[in-house]
Amino acid sequence: MAEQREQFRSRLGFILAAAGSAVGIGNLVGFPVNAAKSGGAAFLIIYAAFVVFICLPVMIAEMSLGRKTQRNPLGAYKSIAGDRSAWRFGGWLALITPFMIAVFYQVLTVWLLGYFLGAVSGNLEAMSVEGYFGNFINDNGVFLYLGVLTVLIGIILNSGVQNGIERLAKVLMPSLFIMLITLTVFVLTLPNALKGVEFYLVPDFSKINLATVNIALSQAFFSLSLGMGILITYGSYVSKRESVASGAKMVALVDTSVAFFAGLLILPAIFVFNPEINTDDLSSSSVSLVFTFLPKIFLSLQSVIGFVGASIFASAFFLLVFFAAITSQVSILQVPISAFQDELKFSRFKSVLALGACAALLVIASMVSFGMVPLFTEFLAYGGKVNSFFDLVYDVFYETILPLNGFIVCLFVIYRWRRSNLDTELMVGDDTYKGSFTQRYVNFALGTFVPAILLFVFTTTVLLKFFGVNVFELL
Repeated sequence: MAEQREQFRSRLGFILAAAGSAVGIGNLVGFPVNAAKSGGAAFLIIYAAFVVFICLPVMIAEMSLGRKTQRNPLGAYKSIAGDRSAWRFGGWLALITPFMIAVFYQVLTVWLLGYFLGAVSGNLEAMSVEGYFGNFINDNGVFLYLGVLTVLIGIILNSGVQNGIERLAKVLMPSLFIMLITLTVFVLTLPNALKGVEFYLVPDFSKINLATVNIALSQAFFSLSLGMGILITYGSYVSKRESVASGAKMVALVDTSVAFFAGLLILPAIFVFNPEINTDDLSSSSVSLVFTFLPKIFLSLQSVIGFVGASIFASAFFLLVFFAAITSQVSILQVPISAFQDELKFSRFKSVLALGACAALLVIASMVSFGMVPLFTEFLAYGGKVNSFFDLVYDVFYETILPLNGFIVCLFVIYRWRRSNLDTELMVGDDTYKGSFTQRYVNFALGTFVPAILLFVFTTTVLLKFFGVNVFELL
């Protein structure tokens, strides 16, 4: 007799867990930086529109596919299309992608743990010195942090969906919200903070062009964990009593709200540091902003709240981002674990060990690709420059492949699984779905312009990242 598939205990547990997978470094840092460079509220408006009109239908499709098949991404495609179907390619892609994303995300989470401990120990001044980050990531001490983090994540994953992932989300996500709001309110009381609020909330549509529109869509798509197989996997743990459509809407709302408040935190803090700052000088890299620029901002706050106060603020911020990162990492890793359980019939403990063994060498290769080992530091030339192993993993599996995965999901759900079957699944647990505007819009969007837009984003990203061709400069 087959073992009954584990489910989330409650709708709230599912929403918090799914939101935990979506809320990450991209929300808390990437979004504010992109907003700063792209017209403030103008970028926010476009971002929100993309979440509602493009990303939400894809979310609903992925979650429905997971709940219907009760399988991981590979199993979901095989369950609908058959073992020999070419559609299995989409399943493999949606399985390999989160595994590889977890590789570089583990490195980022290790760095966040190290910076949090550094801030707590009163090392903020050293962290603000030019060159500290480069020395930190090439110090052997990062492997100690890696070991601690790996054990922690392994314990959480081995505890299961209910006792591990759901319980973690119910603790960390509310904590994250409280910390984010508290830090935001505090920053807004500081001198010159309102200049940052004005810059953020007053739209400047003159900075909007095709390139920034593409950035907004990419930010929204990546932020909501689309194309990573996470929502297919999480959908497989959702009870038939729950509404998939309303759950997806709540996750999108939570994710967008976090991004909005992150903007209210980061941008005013930057203006407190330097009221005359030229935001065009801000790095578009979330990594650079978090680990090199923000520590300087936090240290500058000592003139207002003292060194101890600045250290406490920095500690709270890095803990906030660490919470976001670890909930995302656990969610990402659940995808391959689910595949080990479904396809190979491994126990959860054996699945966690197998995953760790598969990922270990790749994670270490990523960690040593910043100068420790020349082979991985100068791994491959593309896009007009030599890139590290870490860069390759990031560029292929995070920057590039997700829109392609979303494109395949749209085509699979509408043209292989069929609209009628999608509708039938979405009506389960939701008596109001039939005949609703959501039903009509989801069917229309998934079958027409959404896959076309995702294919365009994938194509333009490939041309830019790997061939150095910026399509938007040619238009």
